[in-house]
Amino acid sequence: MTELVLINISGEDKPGLTAAISELLAEFDIDILDVGQAVIHNHLSLGILINITGHAAPIREEVLAKAQALGVNIKFSAVAEASYEDWVGLQGRSRYILTLLARRIKATHIAKVARVIADNGLNIDNIVRLSGRVPLVNPQSAASEVKTKACVEFSLKGELRDNAAFRAQLLHVCGELDIDIAVQEDGLFRRNRRLVCFDMDSTLISTEVIDELARLAGVGEEVSAVTERAMQGELDFKASLRQRVALLKGLPESSLQQVAEHLPLMEGVEHLFAMLKRLGYKTAILSGGFTYFGEVLQQKFGVDYVYANELEIIDGKLTGRVLEPIVDAQRKALLLQALAKQENISLEQVIAVGDGANDLAMLAVAGLGIAFHAKPIVRANAEQAISTLGLDSILYLMGIRDRDSARG
Repeated sequence: MTELVLINISGEDKPGLTAAISELLAEFDIDILDVGQAVIHNHLSLGILINITGHAAPIREEVLAKAQALGVNIKFSAVAEASYEDWVGLQGRSRYILTLLARRIKATHIAKVARVIADNGLNIDNIVRLSGRVPLVNPQSAASEVKTKACVEFSLKGELRDNAAFRAQLLHVCGELDIDIAVQEDGLFRRNRRLVCFDMDSTLISTEVIDELARLAGVGEEVSAVTERAMQGELDFKASLRQRVALLKGLPESSLQQVAEHLPLMEGVEHLFAMLKRLGYKTAILSGGFTYFGEVLQQKFGVDYVYANELEIIDGKLTGRVLEPIVDAQRKALLLQALAKQENISLEQVIAVGDGANDLAMLAVAGLGIAFHAKPIVRANAEQAISTLGLDSILYLMGIRDRDSARG
């Protein structure tokens, strides 16, 4: 006689609780078919699916007595063999990771996302919090709100009926609630990324250096207007770059250092690079900006590779020309592919992060392409987008928790 029983235990978490229950089951030589445990604010929920050969009543009585002695609640549920076999047959079905990012997680966020998941035929297997414990700060305080970040990760299983419709619905929720949602297939490569390639201007730093140089040259408004159109994808990047650099002719070389000394870093940059270095990731800057500034960031954060554009300088002044080859959209993608080959890794193991139209090609070839605080055309065409949190929030998309950082 065989009986499948699901044991659900809940109550205040305490050291040795799981050990005590499993040791009791071991005395009966029980087969454990599935097990799961979660603790939320010191409250334990433990589920154990067991296969009992012989009479189940004595085992139930012993487990119930042990639970009462431990001061926890217990529930027994019979599981039909046909139901178990159906469950076994689900092995190999598609799995997805959905990452929800916001300054603070609201019940509305979970409700809207969970509804979209259910309406698309997917089942939530697990939900975990990746961000740190959120302090009870005054939500009306703008200063405290900027500092907070929150992330929960949903593990999903099932077959998507319409992937495009699913993503469109999630994108609508993002716009409605001012949150970010990323969906990835839960496969081997997600846990084995090895190289992260970044755009520089408006990604690692919150400005476009060519606009800063143009202000010093007295042509700020003219250059900024062209820069904006180029990043929106309205102009050919190479032509627009040559046009803008030509306006910098005669600017003293010392202006480069003047701008470099006041580069405004994007929120989360320091934490992100510290974590990537600690975890052994290779990093690269692939920028349509200028090498001088990329090398400044390289020294500051230990970036492994820098590829950007070189300004021609003669007799201490900018000539108004940029040296070939120009790092445009296509070259960024080619450089990313070359670095992956040099590092002997698959493109699936590469992450690319950028904000402008000239980043779309490299976002497309990377295993994980992230549009970061990006222009509308980039958000619309990238697989993933982050617009609410700092740059270090890409760690959540890699499955890295805040508590991993705290371990130092």
